Amino acid sequence: MENSQIKAFLDKLDSFIDQLLPELEEIYKDIHQNPELSMEEFRTSKIAADHLAKYQFEVTTGVGVTGVVGLMKNGEGPVVMLRADMDALPVKEDTGLPYASTKVARDAEGVEVGVSHVCGHDLHVTWMMGITRLLSEHKDLWKGTLMAVFQPGEEVALGAQSMINDGMMDRFPKPDIILGQHVMVGEAGRVGYRSGPILSAGNSIKVKIFGRGAHGSSPQTSIDPVIMAAATTMRLQTIISREVAPTETAVLTIGALQAGTKENIIPEDATLKLNIRTFNDGVKDHILSAVKRICCAECAASNAPRDPEFTMLDSYPITENDAAATAKVAAAFQAQFGDRAYETKPASASEDFSIFGRNWQVPYVFWFVGGTDPETYREAIKNNKLNSIPSNHSPKFAPVLHPTLKTGLQAMLTAAAAWFD
Repeated sequence: MENSQIKAFLDKLDSFIDQLLPELEEIYKDIHQNPELSMEEFRTSKIAADHLAKYQFEVTTGVGVTGVVGLMKNGEGPVVMLRADMDALPVKEDTGLPYASTKVARDAEGVEVGVSHVCGHDLHVTWMMGITRLLSEHKDLWKGTLMAVFQPGEEVALGAQSMINDGMMDRFPKPDIILGQHVMVGEAGRVGYRSGPILSAGNSIKVKIFGRGAHGSSPQTSIDPVIMAAATTMRLQTIISREVAPTETAVLTIGALQAGTKENIIPEDATLKLNIRTFNDGVKDHILSAVKRICCAECAASNAPRDPEFTMLDSYPITENDAAATAKVAAAFQAQFGDRAYETKPASASEDFSIFGRNWQVPYVFWFVGGTDPETYREAIKNNKLNSIPSNHSPKFAPVLHPTLKTGLQAMLTAAAAWFD
């Protein structure tokens, strides 16, 4: 559609969106209270599948374990794929919301953890349910094929690839465009787009360091892995400050340092878990190489009995929006939202969304929807306290439902309409 047609399309749907919001709010609260860990989204995927079937989609379940794909063919026109991720995080929620999650589950390592939707995927699922219903009930306003994808396992970088590995490209029509969005810290009611890199590559590594255990009273008989881990932790921080050019953007975080069980026992080993974010493949390769070099050197310096053991936990590619497709989405956003649509800076978060576009070799566009109370956000900007707002993955992350819920519906419908006839 042309931008004027898109505006008319959204204007016709506006009253129906408003009527739908109370029902979607209840759906959101239910999913929020019943989060599921990555690749275990059985309840959520059934809700999605039942919803799609109710609104006359061709539904395929169990794609890549728990993925759901809904197809609606509505005359001749482009194939538009919309994606929503479903999984929650192993984080105990601390939002104080009346509908906060109290769920617990066992993670991949068998540890009991709190589970919560403190990344916003519950909102993504709710948006997709609203969008698919609206497009199903108003087929007279658009033509083409809608492919609605509810994806598992984004938080562990497994979901998109697992769907691809399960024959997704052979079982479903090739999209002309793939569209996705994410609720983020930002003024609710606003939408941020960007051509080119919008999300970083992400790589997580587990490093196991080996020593020799001993009694705490006889450290001379040990090779202390705690000392090695501490020294390695400090030295790894120099990679970004001394080996990456100031003009490049990179992050190296050690999110876990695990060793020992008792204060008077020097343990046999220690484990570091690292997370690396980059916007350049050359920088990423250098950092990964430097991590191995430093870890091995610190262990050698301590006379460790063996080299450290490296395990790749997950790997996300850069999310790099297609320039022409982004320009099309941006123009549609500006026509719909006016100055509430803006060009955003890249974020150092990571996503596996681009795996669909990379494998199908079709353009994709990903954007941000603000979820922070507007007054809170503006006050934080004014007082230079933006970092005080709980971000995605914080136990206190809680998007305001209004106007975030409606804005996300409008944004995805606007972007999809840019391709539909």
